[in-house]
Amino acid sequence: MTVPTPAVAGRAAVRTVQGDLAPEALGVCDAHDHLFLRSPRLPGQELTDPEAAAAELAAFRAAGGGAVIQWTPHGMGRGAEELPRLARDSGVRLVVATGLHQAVHYAPEVLARVGTDPAGLFVAELTEGIGDTGVRAGMIKVAGGFHGVDAHARWTMAAAAEAHHATGAVVGVHLEAGTAAEDVVELLCDEHGVPPRRVILGHLNRFPDPGMLRRAARTGAFLAFDGPSRAHHATDWRLPDALRALADAGHGAQLLLGGDTTTAAARSVNGGPGMPHLLRRQRHWLAEVLGPELVTRMLTVNPARAFAAVWPSEGGGRRTADG
Repeated sequence: MTVPTPAVAGRAAVRTVQGDLAPEALGVCDAHDHLFLRSPRLPGQELTDPEAAAAELAAFRAAGGGAVIQWTPHGMGRGAEELPRLARDSGVRLVVATGLHQAVHYAPEVLARVGTDPAGLFVAELTEGIGDTGVRAGMIKVAGGFHGVDAHARWTMAAAAEAHHATGAVVGVHLEAGTAAEDVVELLCDEHGVPPRRVILGHLNRFPDPGMLRRAARTGAFLAFDGPSRAHHATDWRLPDALRALADAGHGAQLLLGGDTTTAAARSVNGGPGMPHLLRRQRHWLAEVLGPELVTRMLTVNPARAFAAVWPSEGGGRRTADG
């Protein structure tokens, strides 16, 4: 069993479900995945079984994994009450998200319970804990739409920006089919003042247009390529060249890798690729093209920087610095 390395007060830390962690102790990190997930869009494929989650973490750990960032946001069955035990038993550091996904992933009454102050909810989950679990979130997850941002996305992103300014937490964005990266940066960064280095643009593997990727990289945001647990046949084969081009252009420090296991059938313990595939197979395939040093950086140094924040002190007021 691995004991987390505690963070030093006043310094950047990764907020895990077991407490704040020195960033350098994060280890090999799956920067976007799911142990628990429930959505009306995925009937019959919910991730709700704690023992299946434990088995998946054990397989990930056996493949060399050290940390998993769970992007499941508020109201989608995050399993916050289960995560500390799973982290402790597996030796894998776990980070849980606050935030809100697209409206289609919620029953109307769930969004109604959020009320008129989603930012207040996000801040409370980041600083006080999720419900009565005592588990604090370590990132904010929101979502764009297909080639745009709708009214729900604008509402949630405004709240995410407010919560970022209050806490320093990074904002991870689900880009629908990898699109609307520039719209998201304009909204979060230009309109709401979130520093680009505190934004993660997710699912860029799904829309690997070279020009779009260059423009997204030039903003300074982190770029997440996070989908080997899912089938994206039209774009998967483009991933090595896309990453190579970004690294050659000087953006190697912005690149993140994740698995994005969203259904029970996709778990490795059920015969799918699951979390271990990122390390058992994809890491080695990418290393053949990119070299092992860059791939190791994408799995260790980059996520440690992306998810670390200088968190407000206990009982502290609103932050003004971005951390």
